[in-house]
Amino acid sequence: MGCCEATNPDLNGVVTPPSPPTWGWPDADLTLDRRTAVKGVLAGVGMLAMGSCGPEAPAGSGTVRLAFCGQLLCVIPYEVTRARGHFADQGLEVELVYTRGGSAAMQALVGGAVEYAGTSFDVALQAVANGAQVRRFASTGRLPLFALAVSPARAGEITGPEGLVDTTVGVSGLGNADHALLLYLLERAGVDQERVRYAAIGTNLYDALRLGQVDAAMLQEPALSLIVEAGGRELVNFMELAQAERHLGGAYEFMGVSVRAEEREDRLDEMRRLSAALANGLADTRTIAPDQIVAALPEALIAGGDGDRLVQIIERYRVSLYPETVAIDVASAERVARAQEVAELLQPGAVDLGVLLDTEALGG
Repeated sequence: MGCCEATNPDLNGVVTPPSPPTWGWPDADLTLDRRTAVKGVLAGVGMLAMGSCGPEAPAGSGTVRLAFCGQLLCVIPYEVTRARGHFADQGLEVELVYTRGGSAAMQALVGGAVEYAGTSFDVALQAVANGAQVRRFASTGRLPLFALAVSPARAGEITGPEGLVDTTVGVSGLGNADHALLLYLLERAGVDQERVRYAAIGTNLYDALRLGQVDAAMLQEPALSLIVEAGGRELVNFMELAQAERHLGGAYEFMGVSVRAEEREDRLDEMRRLSAALANGLADTRTIAPDQIVAALPEALIAGGDGDRLVQIIERYRVSLYPETVAIDVASAERVARAQEVAELLQPGAVDLGVLLDTEALGG
């Protein structure tokens, strides 16, 4: 299960405001206008038999639908690409389709409702393991949107992953993306995962950590910033490239775009133009003023939020989160596959990365 499912379980056709510790933007009506939301798609990637949900846009027609989860930091490069005119520059009319999570976006692709899906890589792995025929050809995010933080009560004691032995660590759910990432971290740190207790808490990890109900927890922003302000410790921040290199061995493939395998040849030129547009959008996301990035986002997505904190989050993480190129990093993808294996969510060899990862699509 991807990060969006782990933190946004109720998104269904609209971007629903979670509790403040997850996003920081409560009490807003977040129904999206001028953009589409796919409704009624199946809840899990294990049930991929889905009929076509709409007319398929012919390859090369210039009009394509790209579905993706509504997690704010995932959305940014796509909305910046649209707002800055890069899709149009490539002769494309792109309809950005918000779904309640990456699994829903992938199912919309497999079922024929959209031409492309932007999801975390763990979603693509699980989809292929369950029989989906898709090709991943572009990357728009190279780090997971999680950090491991320590409660204020234990901040002076737990100073590294090895300090998690005989502690309780909160995750959104067993088998979720944050749990798999945590287990991978423990393996790399040489920590016996059997000596760590895991508490499946759901979305309200911030309060559980702040109150000391767990010793540590996997958080997203702005919950991470809030817990540090409350006296907690940022133990490992996977949203920082330098920390990912230290603790994971390098980048950890996250957000990227997939197409149905049977349409790959017919859509190859379109895929390249879409990727070129996203590459320009990534460059803008890494360099333009953060307030320009905020201005590119749907008002419904940020209404009622802490604008200053959002700007700070974007400024802090954008160079780490968003890659310089859309080209697939195979080693980065292999780390995600290994994390899925460590968590026993994926059998070794169940997915041929040489087939799933289309490293040749953008060449030439």
